[in-house]
Amino acid sequence: MHPAHPSSGRLTALGIQLIEIHDWLREELARLRASLGSPTGGAALTRELRAYCVGFCAALDRHHTGEDGGAFRALAEQAPELRPVLAELRADHRVVADLLRRIDALLADPAGGRSVRAELDGLAGLLESHFGYEERKLVAALNRLAGDPVELLGSTPPGNGENLERTETA
Repeated sequence: MHPAHPSSGRLTALGIQLIEIHDWLREELARLRASLGSPTGGAALTRELRAYCVGFCAALDRHHTGEDGGAFRALAEQAPELRPVLAELRADHRVVADLLRRIDALLADPAGGRSVRAELDGLAGLLESHFGYEERKLVAALNRLAGDPVELLGSTPPGNGENLERTETA
């Protein structure tokens, strides 16, 4: 469960918020993958499942776009020694964006559950590595930054129990 983060009041440090956003994205991806059934089952993509997948992909893209245009720029200015790390993370973001485009194209086929599942499995492996690396390298530096989490991270940590099923497809 995530703590609620009201827009007023004391904000959690950005690095901690980054971890919370990553944890939420991990949970949503696990939920999405589980909803597709077994890897060999060839689950049909219902309209609701496709909408949920589109919602997840949009949330992930917003997060990476926010990082690239917000937090990473600020970190590059304040901590130039992190520039090589930031370049690696931006390269990962481009690979993730390509995967998201492939998934989006596959979602057009209601019978494409097996293909979508395979792409989501690959995305899960890539994201776990990416998120872990980013957290190890950037959390302390982000905690020293001040700013709006939506501008810097692409979103804020979700509220208590919030998930894409309720927020994106409701």
